[in-house]
Amino acid sequence: MTIEEKNDELSFEELLKEGTPETGWMEPGQRIEAQIVDVGSDWVFLGLGGKSEGSLDKKELLDENGEFTLKVGDTVTAYFLSSRHNEMLFTTRITSGEAGRNFLEHASSNGIPVEGLVETETKGGFRVKIAGDTMAFCPYSQMGLRRVDDSSEYVGKRMPFIITEYGENGRNVIISNRAILEEELRAKKEELKEKLSEGMKVTGTVASIQDFGAFIDISGIQGLLPISEIGWARVENVHDVLSVGQELETVILNLDWEKDRIALSLKATLPDPWDHVEEKYPAGSSHVGKVARLTKFGAFVTLEGGVDGLVHISKLGGGKRINHPNEVLEQGQTLDVTVETVDREKRRLSLALEHEEKGKDESGTGDDYREYLQNAPTSMGTLGDILRKKLK
Repeated sequence: MTIEEKNDELSFEELLKEGTPETGWMEPGQRIEAQIVDVGSDWVFLGLGGKSEGSLDKKELLDENGEFTLKVGDTVTAYFLSSRHNEMLFTTRITSGEAGRNFLEHASSNGIPVEGLVETETKGGFRVKIAGDTMAFCPYSQMGLRRVDDSSEYVGKRMPFIITEYGENGRNVIISNRAILEEELRAKKEELKEKLSEGMKVTGTVASIQDFGAFIDISGIQGLLPISEIGWARVENVHDVLSVGQELETVILNLDWEKDRIALSLKATLPDPWDHVEEKYPAGSSHVGKVARLTKFGAFVTLEGGVDGLVHISKLGGGKRINHPNEVLEQGQTLDVTVETVDREKRRLSLALEHEEKGKDESGTGDDYREYLQNAPTSMGTLGDILRKKLK
């Protein structure tokens, strides 16, 4: 059967249906999900149903390395631009010189992303050129997810935006980069909700460092690594042990999707030094330690990261009564000590200065020290400690 004979058998309605996209007549800005049916040197062709195809500039689908990694059969999201010479043109976002000022109103009402060049920083935000020569304003609060220390780093960058306000025929245009990033973040959270759980190990990158800890980027969302969970040793300055960009493996201590909080622990991935403290520091053994801190009832001496012992104040005066350990010791001072008792369960070491005579309180448990023991925490430990016991 020839094409003419076949067409004679088809009704006008059937012929119209064959040549019309399944989505029906398209309005500028209409969003579609379409499969790639062919890839040319400059254009990607999208299947629209029936015999209809749409064209999409191949350059819009290049990855960050300038590579085209898609293939026939892959699905892309695109927006209808216009019909030209019976050809339907699509875009993944409006770029300068490609849609023009007349299309911005459609972008605003349909939520189509537009690409803009951040030209200058101005009072309250940035001036951004979009769709050729249209100037738009992006407030500081709508640039990025978080305020950066140096806002000038945005100047000169091409970024995607959503038009939040379009007025005066394009003379008053307000845009937001944050709206796009928040939508991407919501999508990532929904995906990660299915993958992440408390107690599991995750790999992330240090995004920023604060006095109280560090924020770790995990597949686009951030979790907090508190300073107390960085290691077994006491950390005074986070910058001394972590750096921005550093990759870490951590354990998820707590997930709270409603409050957007993820608590992480690096300490939980490290061996607990107290597991073998009885073998390394048996009663009667001698060691060199460093004074970590001074309290009214004695001096805490670090033997290794995470393992501190207490030299009671009654053992510090050389037989003389002192009112405070700072009368004879300084923080950071190195001491030769002897282990007197070990209590691994309560994570306590009782120490004495080597060759130091005992004070009048021969038991080494004066009133202040007894008060310290009575008021010592009786909880099960930190959340990290509980999790580690659970994992064991």
